[in-house]
Formats: sequence, C-alpha cells, structure tokens
Amino acid sequence: MKSSSEGGRLPLAGVKVVEFEGIGPGPLAGLHLVQLGASVTLVARPGRGALPPEMTPPTDSLINRGKHRVTLNLKTPRDQAIAMDLIAQSDALIEGNRPGVMERLGLGPKDCAKVNPRLVYGRMTGWGQDGPLAQAAGHDMNYVALTGLMSLTETPGHPPILPPTVLGDAAGALGLTMGIVAGLFAARNGEGQGCVVDGAIVDVLALLAPLVQLLRKGGALEGVEPSVFHDSPFYDRYRCADGRYITVGAIEPPFYALLLEKMGLSDVDPAHQMNRASWPALKVRLAEAFASKSSRHWTRELEGTDACFAPVLTLGEAARHPHNASRGLYRLTSDGDVETARGLRFLPLVERGHLESSQ
Repeated sequence: MKSSSEGGRLPLAGVKVVEFEGIGPGPLAGLHLVQLGASVTLVARPGRGALPPEMTPPTDSLINRGKHRVTLNLKTPRDQAIAMDLIAQSDALIEGNRPGVMERLGLGPKDCAKVNPRLVYGRMTGWGQDGPLAQAAGHDMNYVALTGLMSLTETPGHPPILPPTVLGDAAGALGLTMGIVAGLFAARNGEGQGCVVDGAIVDVLALLAPLVQLLRKGGALEGVEPSVFHDSPFYDRYRCADGRYITVGAIEPPFYALLLEKMGLSDVDPAHQMNRASWPALKVRLAEAFASKSSRHWTRELEGTDACFAPVLTLGEAARHPHNASRGLYRLTSDGDVETARGLRFLPLVERGHLESSQ
C-alpha cells in the first residue's frame, strides 16, 4: 500500500494503470498518477523513441521513475496479446498516439471494453480525437497559440512568449489526470462502466481560460484601454542593477499602497491607482528605482510582504529557495539536476490522536 510522506494512504493506492509510451503530457500524466499512489506499468517500444536523443528522457528519468517498465512490439500478435492481458488487469490506460493508431493495433476502446468494461481509457493528444486538425502534428506552443492564450503575453514591441512545455503539455497532462481520476470515481461508484477520456490539450487550455475571459469581458484584456496586466506600473517585471529581474503584482488597493510606501513614493496618491494616464510616468519611476539596486536588495526589502513580490529565479535557485525547500518541492541530484520531489500533499482530516481523545 502506497503512503504519502506524511504517513497517510495515498488516494489512488491499489489502482493499476497501463501507460503506452509517448512523449510530453502522456508520460507526465502517468507520473501524476504515480504520485497519487497508483501502480503504473509503462509499455515501452523497442528501439529509440520519436524525439531527438538530446531530448529523450533516460529510462530512469524522473518522468519514468516509479513505473514498472515492459518492452513490447505492438505490431506483433504475441505482444499485442500481452498488452491486452495488462489492460484486462488495469483500472486505467494512457495513450498518446494520433487518433486511430490504437484501433489499428487492436487496442482501441472497443477492443479493450470486451476484456475490461470498467476501464478508464485516457487519450492524450494535442488537437483531440476529432476536428479538422486531429491528424496534424503539433507541439506545446501551437496548441496555446490556437486557444488565444498565447496572444495575452504580447506587449508592445515584444512578441508573445510562454515557458516551454508548461502551459500546453503540462496543463494537458494535469487535465488528463483529472479526467482519469473522475472516470475511476464513476466506474467504482456508479454502474461499473468505464469511459474514454478525450484529453486534448486545446480542450484543457479552454478549461483554464474562464478567468481571462472574465477579465476580457470587464475590459482588462484585449480592450482599447491600457491593461492592468501589460501596461500598469504595479503588475510587471523590472530589471535590477545586477541584471536580474524581479516581479511585483500589487493589484489590490491595500497592496498597491504598501508597494508605494516600500518604494518611498510618498508623493503618489494610492487612491488614483486606476488613473491610466498616470501609468507611463509612474512605471518609469519604478523602473529607475528598481534599476538602482540589486535584486538581492529588493528581495530583502519586499519578499514576504503584501507588496506581492517575487524574484525571477533560475530552476536551480528555485530548488534552493527557503520557501520551496521548506515545502519539499524540489530536490537537487548529485549531478546538479533539479527534480520535482513530490505531487500534491494529502494530510489527515483529523489527527489520529486527536480523534481518539475526542471519542
């Protein structure tokens, strides 16, 4: 039985998952399920994968760690039968092929339902199982671009940008994980029937969009007025004297007032925060102030306050930051690589000793 670091039973302990080797979000969804307590069997292809060698994770990489690995050639009847035996004994399945590939291998949802009607069949793709782009190749930034979310990062004179593989691939993996968990719940608590989870990245990104859609409706994005998120002086990243960047996001009036106080801008009236005509000049003043001192100085002055501050860290720095270290988020390997150390934490609703004393 799998337990969390706090000693409690992980929620998916006892759940069996078979994952067919893929790239990007599919393997990450498998890792999420491992972190939730599931037992994941990775069905690997013989030979090299689809990615260039420099981008191919080794068999013992973080994304594959904790999974039981078997190598099968799914183009042979013998190995197809072995794969089907694994599926028959599993609660969920993950595959990340283009639509139709698993069906041609005799491992599609209808084939699997014959041996395991309770199976939750997770399909991880970029564009989805249908639609004009379903058979087209694509990668993270393509999916984010098509949903309209990438355009929100564009500022005058600067092209749109996003962290590689985070918003599209990683969000898609998280969405598929959520779908599989929901499917498992339904299969166990409903009529015992499995389902197919169509985990298209574009669909998951659309699930993430309501907050920005709400802001757009209110005129804060894509409107004719300057945007809080792109033009205001109180929500931006600033370059410091040492060439490093820091961020401030003091949107709420009390937080904005504190930022002005901390920056020594006593002549600026916080009541006029949303006077957009004053933003360009105030942004120049803040930029000059931040540029006059190092990022380390501003971290000492602002971190941990309600000025809504954080320095822009490298991955290695993030692993060593006191807040992240105290939560056990990352670990540094002996080779100096950064790895995420855990998934979500699951703590007892009531401590056992407290529960017993109250009875």
